[in-house]
Amino acid sequence: MQKEEIQQIIDLKTKPLGALGLLEKIALKIGLVQQNLHLELKNPHLIVFAGDHGIAQSGVSAYPAEVTPQMVFNFLQNGAAINVFCNQNEIELSIVDAGVNYDFEDYSKLKNCKVAKSTKNFIHEPAMSLDQLNLSFDYAKKTVDEIAKNGTNIIGFGEMGIGNTSSAAMIIHYLTDLPLTQCVGRGTGLNDEQLQNKINILSQTKNKHGKITDAKQVLATFGGFEVTQMTGAMLAAYEHNMLLMIDGYIASAAILVASKLKPEILNNAIFCHQSDEIGHQYLLNYFEEEPILKINLRVGEGTGCALAYPIIKSAVNFYNDMASFESSGVSNKD
Repeated sequence: MQKEEIQQIIDLKTKPLGALGLLEKIALKIGLVQQNLHLELKNPHLIVFAGDHGIAQSGVSAYPAEVTPQMVFNFLQNGAAINVFCNQNEIELSIVDAGVNYDFEDYSKLKNCKVAKSTKNFIHEPAMSLDQLNLSFDYAKKTVDEIAKNGTNIIGFGEMGIGNTSSAAMIIHYLTDLPLTQCVGRGTGLNDEQLQNKINILSQTKNKHGKITDAKQVLATFGGFEVTQMTGAMLAAYEHNMLLMIDGYIASAAILVASKLKPEILNNAIFCHQSDEIGHQYLLNYFEEEPILKINLRVGEGTGCALAYPIIKSAVNFYNDMASFESSGVSNKD
């Protein structure tokens, strides 16, 4: 199906032209991905990747690194925001240990994809080796391939990792040329003094590493294992022609890397919300994308995906079920 054909179906629904706003753009995107007169969302799934960051030891976060494993336990006990919203909207949830600095004894509910216990501190050295990056991609592909067996055609991505807004800021700065000050935000809630310290630390880090242009090298230098596995999972999901629900700042950094490796992946990406992290607006502008929600979220975990899913579902339903002027006998405008 061509874009014009799908757009005509949307335009001839019983409404003024463009009156359903962003829902119409979402329906068009899904129609182009699925290439079908009847759109369908099957077995929605969300993956939360968890990993620790060496840079968390350098005072860039308001929370200690110990919060990462503590939150993983919270996910497993069904107590986090993402659990509530996934349960509410009937979205399957998987939790992945991509690189948490903790020895979990029970992996019956937690998927074990641990590359290492935390990345290195990228202030002093690259966060990970290229071998570790490639292992992350391998783990991510296996995770998504398993989900695909259930017929899932829409998937969301969340994360948990103290220090990961610093990781995302560096990735975005290097791959977009946005000024570093526009990429660095308050993360978990830094005050003005702490924010300035974070900017200073990351500026010094940039001076140390110098110019890097290769997307994989940028990811290996500054990424977390959760960010790296999220990037690999997006690429794998695209291979299955899934719709990709993109969460906030960290997930957008991951799709940025993925888009440098496979530009057409953005055709499948639905940006679910604009994070309260300052750099997210600049990154969305860079993508020329309009997010579904703007409700000052900065909790991560994929919460924006779970909250936006009913709106995506509404876009599919109006496309499938809303009458056309012709079928309803309603007069169109002249």
